Amino acid sequence: MHDFPAGRLAVWTTAWLTGRVSYDETLDAVAGDLAHRVSGLPGTEGAVPLGELLRTLRGLGERRMRLVLPAPGDVRGLPALPGLAPAALEAGQAAVGDRVALVPAPLGPEVLQWTAYALDGVAPPPPPVEGTLRAASGALDLAVTDSARTLAELDLARWHPEVPTLLAGLARPRPEPGLPPDHDPVASSILGRALRLAAVLDLAATDAPGAAVNHAQAARRDAALRPLAGAVREAVTAAYNAIPR
Repeated sequence: MHDFPAGRLAVWTTAWLTGRVSYDETLDAVAGDLAHRVSGLPGTEGAVPLGELLRTLRGLGERRMRLVLPAPGDVRGLPALPGLAPAALEAGQAAVGDRVALVPAPLGPEVLQWTAYALDGVAPPPPPVEGTLRAASGALDLAVTDSARTLAELDLARWHPEVPTLLAGLARPRPEPGLPPDHDPVASSILGRALRLAAVLDLAATDAPGAAVNHAQAARRDAALRPLAGAVREAVTAAYNAIPR
């Protein structure tokens, strides 16, 4: 849950399409240490590299890509195109523009495969209700407070020694690296906190070695942490989709 390549693609592509960063900066920031392949892109055949995706998006007239983090029962922000919602739900994320939607899937440890979905003739989804960054930050704080007892009861630190550092970092907000240089510093700070909490939630969903956790116990754990997961999801979306003033 704590890696969002669709968020990086959305925020950097938007910055490039609007002239705020260079082509090379965008390629480096989105690609990282992985090779990227894009299939299904309008006007192309087979799989093409990331650079071809950027050029195609500009040629199609895209101006902005948004991160969408769908969840079961909530696919807000996804156009009603056959096959898109199941793929995005499986990946847990998508980058959505006006002309193309893109869904990532890892192909081994070194390659990230993107599947493009052309949106020509597809009714756009309702405009997203994007709350303020301040509201997203407040909701994240409240969810952490409400989930504190559950996190303590799970005794994550006993099996995952990195958890105390992740939680302690919440009290010392620091900007999340890897965003465009002119990105809103508030959004950057929120993203840093949300990504640390996403990592904690990933660990919380992993049963301790040798633990006998039955279905009922796992269901109670998941229900108790669901509000925190929802707040993290909203915070990550708001942070990646923020537009500099």
